[in-house]
Amino acid sequence: MASSSSSLEFLGLTLALVLLISPAHSLTCTTQTFTNNKLYSKCVDLPTLKSYLHWTYDSSNSTLSIAFIATPAKSDGWIAWAINPTGTGMAGAQTLLAYKKSDGSMDVKTFNISSYSSIVNSTLSFDVFNTSAESSGGVFRLFAKLKVEMESVNHVWQVGPSVSNGFPAKHDFNTDNLQAKGSLSLTGGTTTTTTTTGDTRLKKRNIHGILNAVSWGLLFPIGIIIARYLRTFQSADPAWFYLHIFCQVSGYAIGVAGWATGIKLGSESEGVVYSAHRKIGIALFSLATVQIFALFLRPKKEHKYRFYWNIYHHTLGYAILILSIMNVFKGLDILNPAKHWKSTYIIVIIALGAIALLLEAITWVVVLKRRSSKSTKPYDGFNNGQGLSSLLTY
Repeated sequence: MASSSSSLEFLGLTLALVLLISPAHSLTCTTQTFTNNKLYSKCVDLPTLKSYLHWTYDSSNSTLSIAFIATPAKSDGWIAWAINPTGTGMAGAQTLLAYKKSDGSMDVKTFNISSYSSIVNSTLSFDVFNTSAESSGGVFRLFAKLKVEMESVNHVWQVGPSVSNGFPAKHDFNTDNLQAKGSLSLTGGTTTTTTTTGDTRLKKRNIHGILNAVSWGLLFPIGIIIARYLRTFQSADPAWFYLHIFCQVSGYAIGVAGWATGIKLGSESEGVVYSAHRKIGIALFSLATVQIFALFLRPKKEHKYRFYWNIYHHTLGYAILILSIMNVFKGLDILNPAKHWKSTYIIVIIALGAIALLLEAITWVVVLKRRSSKSTKPYDGFNNGQGLSSLLTY
């Protein structure tokens, strides 16, 4: 019996240790304490960014005392908690932000985020007092008291990588960051999140990125490579022309769909503006539209204006190529996907560039051999014997 009892005790201790070190039983708000011995009546483990909120709401004088706990994106980063009296996202949020100063001490600033392009260090729309912050073990803790007349609020929380001259750097736009918002009952102790909206918007962003990467970032460059190099070979005529048309028209159609999703995303994300990405996208759509419709105005090969049409067509094509690749990289920086996606696109572009260089060398060899041959009318598949001149104009 004694042996059986000892075995049960050992088993119980082992199970307890497993439960303590298990990730499923990691630190929660109910086990957290503060060095200043502050106590709060309610707490919640927030669903994203490994963050926690403690609070006490005194309805008699509309005073909300909060402690927000989170780990910044980097050791010298920032954490923020906000109430949004006008919406559910960051735009319009009345924000408390804690960060570590250069001397190692903690500071708290208030920001009125009227839009993503207008983040102003200023007083908030409600009274804030007794602000402080502390850090230990890489975790930041933000304390404050606020005058809040509502018993249910929309709140937002966030973490960022750095602070420069008291101004926070942009946070990531990963799923956890985009879903760091919800509604909070100050008296009931419940919180709900808007993950469905966040998931929908993230899905639209991903669709926008994929459509534009495939169209502007892949089909257009491949179409240009086909037109420049395959036309040199007699056996590829007229297949190269139809392949070129297929790539460019398909790329344009998919690109228009991607452009439309971008416009839709912009209209649904008030205050979120990526000026350079947006302007390049509009320029691409405009240039590509002109390029596509110019096909209907293409003179015949023998026409005296065909030479000038070629110059226009090729110049516009290369401009679209450069802007396309630039904007894909800007989009990747904004979407901030897993690192391997950007690496994959870089590898694909390098591969296309290597193929183009190889074909460039082969094409020059072919054209120069034809010019040095006895034939008075070498065939190049583009304008029936212009040889080197046709290569240079594309």
